Amino acid sequence: MPVLEIEDLSVSYGAVHALTDVSFTAAEGEVTAVLGANGAGKTTLLRAITGLVRPRKGTVRYDGEQLDKMSVEKIVRHGVAHVPEGRSVIEEMTVDENLRLGALWRFSRRQRGPVIEEIYGLFPPLAERRRQHANTLSGGERQMLAIGRALVSRPKVLLLDEPSLGLAPIVTARLMAVLRDLTQASNLIVVLVEQNARSSLSIAQKAVVINLGRVVVCDDAAKLAGDTELRHHYLGY
Repeated sequence: MPVLEIEDLSVSYGAVHALTDVSFTAAEGEVTAVLGANGAGKTTLLRAITGLVRPRKGTVRYDGEQLDKMSVEKIVRHGVAHVPEGRSVIEEMTVDENLRLGALWRFSRRQRGPVIEEIYGLFPPLAERRRQHANTLSGGERQMLAIGRALVSRPKVLLLDEPSLGLAPIVTARLMAVLRDLTQASNLIVVLVEQNARSSLSIAQKAVVINLGRVVVCDDAAKLAGDTELRHHYLGY
């Protein structure tokens, strides 16, 4: 089974060590929750996987291929999709245009329609607003659109950075349920960076806790959720 492997990954910004010797694996059909406080290095980790920052040392592999030696464009074409924090959609374009843009490089014009309809099936609120400009959407709808635009390229690895940030609890719950079901149905590898530890642990199979750039816990998500002492110490609940 293809696996995303992070081995001894270290990233520095000048004299600041953002990540130090980070190692873990993420498997097909599973959600791996990456947790930790602000400034722990979680966003840097995702940026290193996608080639937006280059590691000082260590390797990133997917299905045996070394990603950290590839360009950003090649990593994307290798099947890695990244949804950064901030609901990155093109506000001047409609919902449908945003999704078609996501499918542009992957599918022919004739193939795009059915693939986009699958995204509307996952996120029904987007189907109702397909002709609306993205700047008219609610925060939850924009996040659905950002994730939908990543999914429309049929990635093998999906990296999500704080998808629940600023969302109402009911919207967060709906979004997490979609991610859980989609991951299991499609054998997608999902790496979910979240400060909402309770929500992410509820859908994850594995949990990785980063503190000051280092992995301090890498274990079964259910086990971490049930360990009161660890949760209080690192996750604050």
